Amino acid sequence: MTTRMNSALPQAEIGIFGGSGFYELLEDAKDYKVWTPWGETSDVVAVGRLAGRSVAFMPRHGRNHSIAPHEVNYRANLWAFHELGVTRVIGPAACGSLSPEVRPGDFVVVDQFVDRTNGRADTFFTGGQVYHVSSADPYCPELRQAAIASCQRLGITVHETGTVVVIGGPRFSTRAESEWFAAQGWTVINMTQYPEGYLARELEMCYVNVALITDYDAGVDADSAVTNTDVLKVFADNIDKLKQLIYDMVPTIPAQRQCLCKDALTQAAI
Repeated sequence: MTTRMNSALPQAEIGIFGGSGFYELLEDAKDYKVWTPWGETSDVVAVGRLAGRSVAFMPRHGRNHSIAPHEVNYRANLWAFHELGVTRVIGPAACGSLSPEVRPGDFVVVDQFVDRTNGRADTFFTGGQVYHVSSADPYCPELRQAAIASCQRLGITVHETGTVVVIGGPRFSTRAESEWFAAQGWTVINMTQYPEGYLARELEMCYVNVALITDYDAGVDADSAVTNTDVLKVFADNIDKLKQLIYDMVPTIPAQRQCLCKDALTQAAI
């Protein structure tokens, strides 16, 4: 699991998934094509400096947002970061709200996920390798606290906990599905958090999601019905806040990891 197959690649501490608007955050960035045993990544990886730290960035859906959530090669993307030496991954994403108290424009630093996807390739352990990796607390506590603290410093409305239910997409939920999700007490809904976050855990990388709330999901009230146009507008209106958060957060990430993410495979093998 730890052998690097791209010997000419630079090293990076932190990996960021996001949209193309994040490129401008990096200084002295260069693009690298990373080979993976899991196929093509969503795009080349840009490696540069951000707030004094070495950072790798990849647009989750490709530079032109041409890859749908169910078509993202999550294993290749995470493996590429692993090849670059990344140990911390920040995975911001647009999410819908399942609660009237979580409003469009708010941020949620989720601490749990519920997987409602189907058929996605969601493990690196195949071909006779059997690992049962704990997902009890799937998001890194150190990165979560760093994200929450940055939101507070910047005056961004942040919900410090929350459960994201991950659907396969590309369609949005029916009202009945949305009402069911909300009735379970789940906080937000998204199409990319699984298996992205879990695969990071299999590679013993720390992972945090910052959910930017773009809409109320269809079952939250009688008038809510998600449209792509509405989602994109709210996301565009709040992308600067998200970039400010990333820029503020990155230099505060501790140089040494004290969390359990780095030992996720200990005692996991059969």
